[in-house]
Amino acid sequence: MAVYDVDKLMHEARKLAADYRRATGQALGISSEIATHDVIRLMHLVPAEPGAGGYDAIGTGPREGKYIQIKGRTIFSDKKGSQRIGQIKVEQDWDSIMLILMDENYEPREIYEAEREAIMTAAGEGSEKRAKRGAMSVAKFKAIGTLVWSADGPQEEDVASGQAS
Repeated sequence: MAVYDVDKLMHEARKLAADYRRATGQALGISSEIATHDVIRLMHLVPAEPGAGGYDAIGTGPREGKYIQIKGRTIFSDKKGSQRIGQIKVEQDWDSIMLILMDENYEPREIYEAEREAIMTAAGEGSEKRAKRGAMSVAKFKAIGTLVWSADGPQEEDVASGQAS
């Protein structure tokens, strides 16, 4: 058994990141790790082996065997303009992407999932430079994706599959 409970460590990491931002006005660069932890836990996924390349988790249940890339974005109330998600690894092996949106306390609010085909099509609609970088806005991702989890309650997919949120 590990000396530290990962859920407790993540709780402390959230507090530290939120306190740091309030004190300095700058984000502490740990939202990716928190996002990956939360999506795997909330969506009942299996973490990918280190160095898997292109994906962060493997699906179970209705997503059995799917390679899933995880992206996270912390939404601060003082942010203005179009927020972007991290670079999408378009050249690597993955089946879908899950985007978790977190509040200013780094707590999960919503998770969206979009399939590779929809993402590749949407990426091709933007500028060629952005498409090559795998850049996409949060608004665009939400438009092509499906809300699969919300802090406000389970989504239809979760109820139908018998997964608890």
